[in-house]
Amino acid sequence: MTENIIPHNHTIKQVDRINKLGYRPLLIWFVGLSGSGKSTLASGLETRLFNEGINTYILDGDNIRSGLNKDLDFSDESRKENLRRITEVSNLFVDAGTVVLTAFITPFKEERDKVREMMGDNYVEVFVSCPLEECEKRDVKGLYQKAREGKIKNFTGIDSPFEEPKNADIEIPSHKLSIEEGVQRIYDIVIGRIREGKEVGRGKSES
Repeated sequence: MTENIIPHNHTIKQVDRINKLGYRPLLIWFVGLSGSGKSTLASGLETRLFNEGINTYILDGDNIRSGLNKDLDFSDESRKENLRRITEVSNLFVDAGTVVLTAFITPFKEERDKVREMMGDNYVEVFVSCPLEECEKRDVKGLYQKAREGKIKNFTGIDSPFEEPKNADIEIPSHKLSIEEGVQRIYDIVIGRIREGKEVGRGKSES
């Protein structure tokens, strides 16, 4: 079937959208354990960027699994498929000129590398580092307790591994910084890249 699929080469390219908008879209991917503060930091950063006139959109784990990926479970293969779909959707948003912020545990290095490879220079990885014990203390949903009791299977950090990023673009130790400090640290790094407004293509190619 794939030999019959021929993508259409549209007239308007990402570089045209960048020139019109005056800033460069990025995918800012927040990685970390459940309870580390990914969604909170992403929301804080989005608010700041949005208030500065930048088109933004957050793709959050639970929200995506309630719709687009509600057919997936939490097995290793489903986790990989979950992230593959998110990467494809994010790529479309970035191509359209939007700064995308995602908040996903993204436990496996192999999958993070695939995101980076697809997005190329349009990718920023933020590792929200936080000790497991602290994440469990923050667990307002009671998920860690359920995992400890065996009521939830394949829970990252308990009975499913988390491979800590070794080459993240930004690391935020959320157990040491306030939300405001964390957001400021990320903002200081990404705003320069967003404001570049360079004529860059989508991922590794113009599209």
